[in-house]
Amino acid sequence: MGRSVKPRLTLTALLVLCLSATFFCCCLCETNQPQTNKKSAHLDTYGSSAVFPLQGNVYPLGYYSVSLSIGNPGKRFDLDIDTGSDLTWVQCDAPCTGCTKPREHLYKPKNNLVQCEDPLCAAFHSPASYPCNTPSDQCDYEVEYADQGSSLGVLVKDYFPLKFTNGSQLGPRLTFGCGYDQKHSGLSLPSTTGVLGLGTGKVSIVSQLSRLGLTKNVVGHCLSGQGGGYLFFGDDIVPFSGVMWTPRSSNLLENHYSSGPAELVFGGKPTGVKGLDLVFDSGSSYTYFNSKAYGALVKLLRTDLKGRPLKDATEDTSLPICWKGSKPFKSVRDAQSYFKPFSLSFTNVKNVQLQISPEAYLIVSKHGNVCLGILNGSEVGLGSMNIIGDITLLDKIVIYDNENRRIGWGPANCNRLPKS
Repeated sequence: MGRSVKPRLTLTALLVLCLSATFFCCCLCETNQPQTNKKSAHLDTYGSSAVFPLQGNVYPLGYYSVSLSIGNPGKRFDLDIDTGSDLTWVQCDAPCTGCTKPREHLYKPKNNLVQCEDPLCAAFHSPASYPCNTPSDQCDYEVEYADQGSSLGVLVKDYFPLKFTNGSQLGPRLTFGCGYDQKHSGLSLPSTTGVLGLGTGKVSIVSQLSRLGLTKNVVGHCLSGQGGGYLFFGDDIVPFSGVMWTPRSSNLLENHYSSGPAELVFGGKPTGVKGLDLVFDSGSSYTYFNSKAYGALVKLLRTDLKGRPLKDATEDTSLPICWKGSKPFKSVRDAQSYFKPFSLSFTNVKNVQLQISPEAYLIVSKHGNVCLGILNGSEVGLGSMNIIGDITLLDKIVIYDNENRRIGWGPANCNRLPKS
């Protein structure tokens, strides 16, 4: 779903069990659907992957999406890719609040309710707060995002026809949400049909595929600065070299793809801003630093720009800080010579840095000004959290390796789909 400049990191993932008759209690019940016409129910061994082309860009769209087929026969849905949340959901063909698509583009449930007794329903609850009256109760969900958006609906299970790199074509039944009450953030309505949750939790699509023995629990993406790119499940296309790896954190952020601590290094020199815990979130268009790191970075940039032919473009509200040149910029490349690269140096591993070039923290607005794509997270309720968003991950292969609890990245050509 289209986003405002705020991140869509999941703040809560709360399921509310349906304990009374509703539309879904009437029209959904768990039944077995016919098997899809596929080669096999599962693979004998790990080692296969699935690769999908992406659409979208950081600016002006503000999201990257993937088109997936769901059901038998399959129907395609455009989903916003989000490593900051677990649950995949699509807009539901039901009495719906906040649905933005015509009915022919919505998901229609077909007697495929996930019941309260399902382990994936329980995965949303701590045991003490699991209000399951009877095992056959339907399992409703509610997810809230950091950008104040939310989705409320019911969990369903359906076929996801997938083509794997080893030639297999399979249709595993996966659990996802059918959302009938959406709240949107920002001024514009989302142009996608839902969200593809790629987080660390059990309900994440890649986690489900891993438990079925179809892929390893690895997901990654390559977001092109020119727009588009690719997404992958499994580790077939993970490079053998050229990737920097950092372990995932074991702290309050461990349910996200978090790492650190890291130090801010500007122009090759330490800034003294240390101890930054980072969350990698493809559901966030931009990168967010806490107030201390953000203030230090802005001060360094402004100091470095003194004497340069750039002036504050306060009339441009595309992002909080924009600069104008003597003539409109056509691309970041036109302005990059005025800006220094910086990096985040991970202090818990040797020689691991996330290099951030001007192309990875600047955009050119529709007004021809160059704007800072790193924002103050403290102003949008993120506190001390630091979010590494799409803009900083451009033109890199980024790997979220849940098998080994690590995150990796390296330079890549994101304009071409990889060959396994």
